Amino acid sequence: MAVSKLSFLVSFLVLSYVAQAQLGQLGASRRKFGAQSRCRIDRLNALRPSRRTESEAGVTEYYDESEDQLDCAGVSVLRARIEPNGLYLPSYLNSPSLVYVLRGRAVLGAVIPGCPETFQDLQQESEESYRGERGRREEYGGQQFRDEHQRIHHVRQGDVIAVPAGVPRWCYNDGETPVEVIVVIDVKNNANQLDPTLRHFMLAGRQQESSGRYRRGEGEQVGTSGNNILSGFDADLLAEAIGVNQETVRKLQSRNDERGEIVRVERQLRILRPSRTEEREESGERGYRRESEERGERWEDKVATSGNGFDEAICSMKMKENIADPLKADVYKPNGGRITFLNSQKLPILKYIQMSANRGVLHRNAILAPHWNMNAHAIVYVTSGRARMQVVSNEGQRAFDGELHRGQLIVVPQNFAVVVQSRSEGFSWISFQTNDNAMNTPIVGKTSALRGMPVDVLVNAYRGLSREEARRVKFNRGQEMTIFPSEGSRREYE
Repeated sequence: MAVSKLSFLVSFLVLSYVAQAQLGQLGASRRKFGAQSRCRIDRLNALRPSRRTESEAGVTEYYDESEDQLDCAGVSVLRARIEPNGLYLPSYLNSPSLVYVLRGRAVLGAVIPGCPETFQDLQQESEESYRGERGRREEYGGQQFRDEHQRIHHVRQGDVIAVPAGVPRWCYNDGETPVEVIVVIDVKNNANQLDPTLRHFMLAGRQQESSGRYRRGEGEQVGTSGNNILSGFDADLLAEAIGVNQETVRKLQSRNDERGEIVRVERQLRILRPSRTEEREESGERGYRRESEERGERWEDKVATSGNGFDEAICSMKMKENIADPLKADVYKPNGGRITFLNSQKLPILKYIQMSANRGVLHRNAILAPHWNMNAHAIVYVTSGRARMQVVSNEGQRAFDGELHRGQLIVVPQNFAVVVQSRSEGFSWISFQTNDNAMNTPIVGKTSALRGMPVDVLVNAYRGLSREEARRVKFNRGQEMTIFPSEGSRREYE
């Protein structure tokens, strides 16, 4: 009995240590600001993917990470489409990432090291109820398991999902329409201790050769294919390590698998998932967070200092938040538009990967107030509509002055000033920031830089500006901030 208790205690301490070590790694996640060549961002361009990899049940498109603006911001970007019944094979990245679901719904799994497999099938079912699944059951403490795995996440259009570096993830499209996502990877994050290059490690399958070209150094290269990491091990050694035969190892190494990284599931994927789990999980966490705040406790502090380290800190930490719901808007203007911000105050895991996001919608001819991002680069992806954008450098020169369309991407560098005006069909975007609590400074309007200065400072700062003109510069927008509706729509609303 004493031996059993000691064994349990040792197992518990090991799990706690592993998960808390993982938490420490995440908490240490910061961006690298070491020596580098001067950023060439005096001319920005609206980007589209430069190469693509086709798979059996989907497509992955990559933006050229050697583009000056992406290289300077320290990010890589990819876009993926998963067809119905398609499975994005398990893999992991060398840097933290944010995933935004552009359309569709899916099931996402992320395997956190040290966390228990809390989804378990312990039921003794009849042979007939699972005909065709005659795999060997394993005995654990007198219980028989058909399967067990870590928790899964139901994701849908508008969700932002945070994935730490090195965490294996997979995604299955259980809907009737394709799932499209855009992924921004922060390759300059300190979680990546190698050079700032995206490295994609596949646990299964084999990546097909990509079409299109990308620059690397002075020349250009065609994208290459790659095997999964298990294929690199000696077959005999791997068989002994796993405890399986050579035939099984051959299948795991997938050297002749030509399906790519997104494969078609023959029949519907069978996984353990409670009914309506998403609604219950989110409503329960919102209630717990609300109760904590009423007691004066900060949610992220509670997560970080919880005594039950692996259970509350990492394993049960929320990984996603929907920012497409109009009811969650942080800024709203009738006939103007809305913006929803997502930072580490709302989604604590962002504190550990040092990234954040916001989603905006501008109505016809509305203006996003001139501003600059104080502490982050912004990677802006157009989800619908058109808009004119101007970006101004520290030299007062336009780094970009052009029209953005759906599917295009542009980097707005830190402290560069930017203004956006939507076209007649409106404009919507998702923006990824390289700081978990990104902040911006508006130039005009309520709470702006110019509004906060004395009139006499403006009069003397701008040659020839009268006091009356200075007052108009300060107060013409009244109480308006962030989004300015067009004059026509303002009159209609009034």
